Amino acid sequence: MPGPLAGIKVLELSRTLAGPFCSMQLADMGAEVLKVEQPGIGDETRSYIPPAINGESTYFMSLNKNKKAITLNLKTEEGQEIVKKLVAEADVLIENFRNGTMEKFGLGYDVLKEINPRLVYCAVSGFGRTGPMKDEPAYDLLMQGFGGLMSVTGEAGGAPVKVGYSVVDLATGLYASLGVVLALFSRETTGKGQYVESSLLDTIVSLSNYLGQSVLSTGNVPKRMGSAHPNLVPYQAFETKDGYVIIAVPNDGLWRKMCDALGLTHLKDHPKYAVNVNRVANREELVGILTEYTKGKESAEIISKLKSAGMPSGPIHDLSEVLAHPQVQSREMIQEVEHPTIGLLKMIGVPIKLSDTPGSVRKAPPLLGENTDTVLTDLGYSSEEIASFKEKGII
Repeated sequence: MPGPLAGIKVLELSRTLAGPFCSMQLADMGAEVLKVEQPGIGDETRSYIPPAINGESTYFMSLNKNKKAITLNLKTEEGQEIVKKLVAEADVLIENFRNGTMEKFGLGYDVLKEINPRLVYCAVSGFGRTGPMKDEPAYDLLMQGFGGLMSVTGEAGGAPVKVGYSVVDLATGLYASLGVVLALFSRETTGKGQYVESSLLDTIVSLSNYLGQSVLSTGNVPKRMGSAHPNLVPYQAFETKDGYVIIAVPNDGLWRKMCDALGLTHLKDHPKYAVNVNRVANREELVGILTEYTKGKESAEIISKLKSAGMPSGPIHDLSEVLAHPQVQSREMIQEVEHPTIGLLKMIGVPIKLSDTPGSVRKAPPLLGENTDTVLTDLGYSSEEIASFKEKGII
């Protein structure tokens, strides 16, 4: 069954993480994505090894399923001309070059929209395409620090800690894919494409959300709190006999349920703890009482009691446990696809579920230049011209 973006052609001139993650969202939903890479080198994540399977970078594979790939030297006139021919047939172009690079290639939005007025041009960047820092490079780690995320991540009084996932890059890719889809939707009415921007800086500022709004409203700057929540208590990981367990109490009704479930009824109506505003005010004392209780129990016992009472609670899994979990399997979040050199390859599935036009994992991540000859032939180039391109290092 075709996905909702079937028939949409995407030209990807991006590499590393945010741009490829954006285009993969579109590919998973049925778009035809053609990834353009540098001859002989490719996307730099192909060299992010280890880990690897049969010499293929797992990092690269995580970002490039459901795509086709060609190699093209964009610094050559011939390469630029090929891009223009591809743009004439494309619906979307995604690039994450440094500011001004596409213009140096003669492939800026002002040029390409004249070739194809319906083109949705998506620029992914670090600090955005405007402003005093527009020309500075940015990576996820840098932006987790610059954007304030590391100031609130880690244990109280401890050193700054980055989030384990590349959350700024990945969220930027998601925002970019949403921007592309919105521009395509708008095109249905206007008949015209438009310029779409997504940057790591804008993303991390947006993700500050309720913490950022609190600063704007009160001027109070949040600090690192480990797994705890600035506005809710108890809402964090608690140590047990055999590890840690999550106890989440987002309202006063669940507080009462928790006390009953764990046999802590003497705390339920205590004036220091009965309502959340008082629990926050007496955070340290209450967390100490609860920790003393949980350290004497097995994790499974606490989770069982809380779940029986309808309370949010759960373990802290490692990734192998998560990916093997029956619930993850039942959600089809692990799928298999045939890879040309690896064989059967397990991959992360599609998180957005649509009843009538679902996304799917159809194709393994492409080998470097896997589809170059076919794509150029379809553009009208002869076998002699393609051979000449190879000799000149154009492809």
